[in-house]
Amino acid sequence: MLDRIVRSAASGTLIALAAAGAQAATIGLMAPLSGPQALVGQDQVDGFQLALDQLGGKLGGQAVTVVKEDDQLKPEVGQQAVRKLIDKDKVDAIVGLSFSNVLMGSLPRIAEAGVVALATNAGPSPIAGAQCKANLFSMAWQNDGAAEAMGKFAQDRGIKRVYLMAPNYQAGKDMLAGFKRFFKGQVVDEVYTQVNQPDYSAEIAQLQAAKPDALFVFYPGGMGINFVKQMSQAGLAGKMPFYSVFTVDGTTLPSLRDAAVGSVSGAMYDAALDNPENRKFVAAFEARYKRTPSLYAATGYDAANLLDIAMRKAGGDAKKLAAAVKVAGSELKSVRGPFSFGKNNMPVQDYYAFETARDGGKVVTRLIGTPFKGHVDPYAAQCNLP
Repeated sequence: MLDRIVRSAASGTLIALAAAGAQAATIGLMAPLSGPQALVGQDQVDGFQLALDQLGGKLGGQAVTVVKEDDQLKPEVGQQAVRKLIDKDKVDAIVGLSFSNVLMGSLPRIAEAGVVALATNAGPSPIAGAQCKANLFSMAWQNDGAAEAMGKFAQDRGIKRVYLMAPNYQAGKDMLAGFKRFFKGQVVDEVYTQVNQPDYSAEIAQLQAAKPDALFVFYPGGMGINFVKQMSQAGLAGKMPFYSVFTVDGTTLPSLRDAAVGSVSGAMYDAALDNPENRKFVAAFEARYKRTPSLYAATGYDAANLLDIAMRKAGGDAKKLAAAVKVAGSELKSVRGPFSFGKNNMPVQDYYAFETARDGGKVVTRLIGTPFKGHVDPYAAQCNLP
C-alpha cells in the first residue's frame, strides 16, 4: 500500500500530489468537523496539516494524500467513515478517530484490518487495558491521565469535599474515575449529563445547594463553553476552586475569557509550555491560523511528525509500520515535552496544571505545577502486548 501512486479522493482533501511513478501514501484524517465539537476536530486537522506542510508534503520521504472525514461525533457515522477509509480509500494509516465513543465503535474494523491508527483525542480505558491492539496508538492521552493529575493536585491542595460532573459516555466515566483514583477526600456527588447538553441550569442549582469545597468537571469543546459561561452567570465564578480537564483550553478560552479566570486545568499540553519545539510550533500555528494552538492541535501536529519518523523506518513496508510507530514514539521531539509509548500503546508523558489568569488586560494561561512526570496509566498491566 505504501508504494502506490497517490490519487485524489473526491470526499477528501488533496494535500500533496506525487509525481507519476513516485512512492506515495494515503492518510485518513477523521474528526468531528461539524456541530458543537467542530472546533476540537478542526484544531487536530490544522495541527496535522501544518506539520505536513513543514515536512514538504511528505511523510517518510513519500508524498501524501490526506482524505478527510467528518464523523459528526456519531459512532454510526464514524464506523461508516472508518470502513470507507479502509475498504475504499485503502489508507496506510488513520489519524484522529474522534471522541472515545466514536473510537470504540470503530475498534472492531480497525483491529480486523490491522491498519495503523493514531488517536489524537482519545485513549479509552478498554483499549488501554485488555482490548489493547498492536496497531492502535493514542497520540493524545489515556483518558484518565489529566483527571488523575487534577485529583492529585486537589489532594495536594488540601481540598476535602469535591463535586464531580461529566457527560455520560466512556470518556466522561474515565475522567471521573481518574480523578477519584488520586483524590482521597469526600465526593459530594457524581453527576453525569447528556452528551452535547446545552443547558446546565438544573445541575448548577444542585451544585450550589451541595456547597462543596471544590468542583471538578470534564466538558470538552462547546459543552465546556456553555457550562463555564452558565457557571459565571450563576455567580459561582471565583467563589469555589474550579478544576477541570479539556474544558478551559485553547479551543474554548477565546470564547470564555473572563468567565474562566481563576480556573485550574490539568493537561499534557498548553501553548504556555516553554521548550524549543513548542515555541516553534506556537509561532508557526499563530502565523498561519491567527489563533493560539490548543492541545488538540498539538496532538495532530505530533501525529504527523511521528508518522514521518515511522514511515521512514518502515521503508515502504506496511507490515512494519506498527512496530515502527512504537519505536518512533521514543524518538519524537514532542511539543508537550517528554513522550514515549507504553506497553499498551498509550502515551507515557508529563501532566501539568495550568491556571487561567488576567495579565495586563489579557486572559492567559500559566503553568503552576507538574503533578505527574513520565506518568504511566493504570491499565497497562492488563494489556497483553509484548
